[in-house]
Amino acid sequence: MPQEIEIKLQVSPAAMRKVRQLDWLQSAPAKQAKLVSVYFDTPAHKLKDRGIALRVRHAGRKRIQTVKTAGDGGFARGEWESEVRTDLPDLAAAGDSPLAKLAGGKLQKKLKPVFETSVMRTAIPLRIGGSEVEIALDRGGIKSGRRRETVSEIEIELKSGDPAEIARLAERIAEAVPVRYEPRTKPERGYALANGAAPRAVHAAEVALDRAMTTGEAFRAIGFSCLNQLCANEPGVRAADSESVHQMRVGLRRLRAAMSVFKDLLQDSESQTVKAELKWLTEQLGPARDFDVFVRESVAPLTHTAAEMGVLQQDLEQRRDEGFHRAREAVDGERYRKLVLRVALWLASGIWTANADPLKRLPRERPVAEFASEVLSARLSKIVKKMKKLKKLDVHNRHKLRIAVKKLRYASEFFDSLFSGGKRGRRKLAAVLEELQDVLGTLNDFSVHRRLAGEFVHDGGHKDRRPEKAFAMGIVTGREQTRFETCMAAAMKAGGRISKRGRFWD
Repeated sequence: MPQEIEIKLQVSPAAMRKVRQLDWLQSAPAKQAKLVSVYFDTPAHKLKDRGIALRVRHAGRKRIQTVKTAGDGGFARGEWESEVRTDLPDLAAAGDSPLAKLAGGKLQKKLKPVFETSVMRTAIPLRIGGSEVEIALDRGGIKSGRRRETVSEIEIELKSGDPAEIARLAERIAEAVPVRYEPRTKPERGYALANGAAPRAVHAAEVALDRAMTTGEAFRAIGFSCLNQLCANEPGVRAADSESVHQMRVGLRRLRAAMSVFKDLLQDSESQTVKAELKWLTEQLGPARDFDVFVRESVAPLTHTAAEMGVLQQDLEQRRDEGFHRAREAVDGERYRKLVLRVALWLASGIWTANADPLKRLPRERPVAEFASEVLSARLSKIVKKMKKLKKLDVHNRHKLRIAVKKLRYASEFFDSLFSGGKRGRRKLAAVLEELQDVLGTLNDFSVHRRLAGEFVHDGGHKDRRPEKAFAMGIVTGREQTRFETCMAAAMKAGGRISKRGRFWD
């Protein structure tokens, strides 16, 4: 499959001018061209739903049709180009792209323009060692009907050679001007503009791995998928959308889980720094979501039971709002901007990708399917063993068990595409893992709420309301305590089914 390997950076128009004036770029030859691209889809966005983008680009007198797919986690994408005669797509020219499987007379007739991009591109070809790279400076906009959005971005694309070179160039540019990692493609931005909806939470996308991949290549694809989910929820976090905060946290958890699964590849100082920064971001997002869930699921349903519950809810909502403000400040801050860029460059060409030490290189170059089978088996066995002792585990160790279940669930999702023969087994295991994770999470929430009962009543809000809040928190924690044994029984039952559910990797 032909691939486009690139990193995209968002910059301000002022920063874009500075980039073009950098000494090491000024001396390079450059070509300017106005590129107008029209993207097509059915009214129901059938192509978008299948991860396919179809455009016809006007480049001078030529009309170039391009089909793109999501490919390798957003760092690499499938790309098929062909020249067409008119401004409309020609599905017969789709070649061996995924679009060819959908092509037919009916689809051809249903295709309509969805949005248009118009950019002035300054293309700067560079030769670095044995690699050929193109830096494209794009200035212009996207339009769909009356809606408009500015484009000011830098695309660094590998034409041939070492993928690490595009990360090194991105880092060099980032040292000169403020840039943001931009995971969204122009089609993704165009569809969002066409929809015209308020920011919505973005869930994890499926990770498409290939059995021919090495373990290192698989980690990179998984890592970019997680990072892109994290970044896609930025607008929702800024809008104080609780589900967007949750999905950004999910992206973080998935990335941290991936680092745990592939830990043998990441024994270097740079990886440890990335890990620490991801933990910082997790802490910035936590209060908003935690207090929001506490209010909605534990407090609000009980407001009819006592007047004091209203006092507690009011103070908790204040804390929740403070949490949303903290999350928004974090995402808008310089530390976050640098963190996201650092993670992208680390995934693309961090120390872990090039360590020549055989003890580091050999695990990186293992076939991923072999590695996945070992990891999934080991993690499943560990959980089955711990579940036998569940009733004897204290709060801390139950929490560790929940994290282990969550990591196995994420790992099974990461590696799902490698094992095509066990769909039924995958579904069964995923269902029981989700059930066990939820009930263990509920048990953990009970413990957290008991701790908050003391901390919140004595430290938060107005002193003259402490008695009311203490009474209300007593109602909440008392109600939860009566559910403890039921939840524990549900956890034991779910745990008993784990070893019987599909080991789809065997």
